[in-house]
Amino acid sequence: MSSPELLDRARALLAEHPVVDGHNDLPWALREQVRYDLDARDIAQDQAEHLHTDLARLRAGGVGAQFWSVYVPSRLQGDSAVAATLEQIDCVRALAARYPDTLRLAFTADDMEAARSAGRIASLMGAEGGHSIDCSLATLRALHRLGVRYMTLTHNDNVPWADSATDEPAADGLTRFGEEVVREMNRVGMLVDLSHVAPATMRDAIRVSRAPVIFSHSSARAVCDHVRNVPDDVLASLAGNGGVAMATFVPKFVLPEAVEWTVAADTNMRAHGLDPLDLTAEGKAVQAAFEAANPRPVATEKTVADHLDHMREVAGIDHVGIGGDYDGTPFTPKGLDDVAGYPNLIAELLDRGWSEPDLAKLTWSNAVRVLREAESVATKLSATEPPSIATIDQLDG
Repeated sequence: MSSPELLDRARALLAEHPVVDGHNDLPWALREQVRYDLDARDIAQDQAEHLHTDLARLRAGGVGAQFWSVYVPSRLQGDSAVAATLEQIDCVRALAARYPDTLRLAFTADDMEAARSAGRIASLMGAEGGHSIDCSLATLRALHRLGVRYMTLTHNDNVPWADSATDEPAADGLTRFGEEVVREMNRVGMLVDLSHVAPATMRDAIRVSRAPVIFSHSSARAVCDHVRNVPDDVLASLAGNGGVAMATFVPKFVLPEAVEWTVAADTNMRAHGLDPLDLTAEGKAVQAAFEAANPRPVATEKTVADHLDHMREVAGIDHVGIGGDYDGTPFTPKGLDDVAGYPNLIAELLDRGWSEPDLAKLTWSNAVRVLREAESVATKLSATEPPSIATIDQLDG
């Protein structure tokens, strides 16, 4: 653990330059645990027994803006995926309405700054997985009008127009319709999120995009060779694109020793008839029993700092951020156990010689800048380009 002096410096820095976290799955956890009954999981109360996230811990962690994931699993397809995404959006709006003294909905970079000035946590939304639009650009536009400000092009499975990192290649990146999705996201001002996608999809999207892209929760593949992480050539290309890669805290993505262990843990979950990402009480109990018999390799804030050191070196300080993936993973690093842990990471980076101006970019400025630049691109494009009415059948046959 960092010294008290470093932690004090970290907390002081976060008071001025709070964390913009790129990805938190609280809405899905609320769906899975209590079917959106916010009385049953009142995050104004201590929820440490059930969740990584509650209001007091967000404050303790120095969080100033949160992209809440309006995620739905890729087992939901078609109308079911769209409906579940709408339910997730409704959940985020309900949270903001229930806790107005702490959370404030934000749709623009100016909204983020205004929320911070008012002492509120800016609450933004990101859709996780292109299956949420069911191959419909009109649905994409509707999600944007409802407040969704990024979309991860895939989740763990391919979509018909883009390859996922964790599925068999089918499109070799983006199809023609996939390129049209990226262009339409640029036109409306929705950030293109490349976490979860295959490297070929990353490269295609950066080639096509006229606005900065993001990785909402991905780390460096050179540090931990997991397919969910970002190769160095893609990290290096962010300087030309203007995008931001937001390091995640998921142990199996950041700690090499955890990769093999995770394969065994996932196999055990499937043997019990459960999805490896199952965060219900049953799923957590199965995971806990496996961990008791097979102690897992433990990541720490130092593990995440190793990724950030590398990402800063390859991409540049203007192109790094933080995306913890809290409430979307059963395991978290020691020292980053929940959303209260960000000061431990900042203290570790201070100890490694990161300057306060550089840390201010990491925590706040880079994420705000990338959204502002996407908005600027959208203003120009929407003045000259009509909404796309292309279909996947027209472009991909």
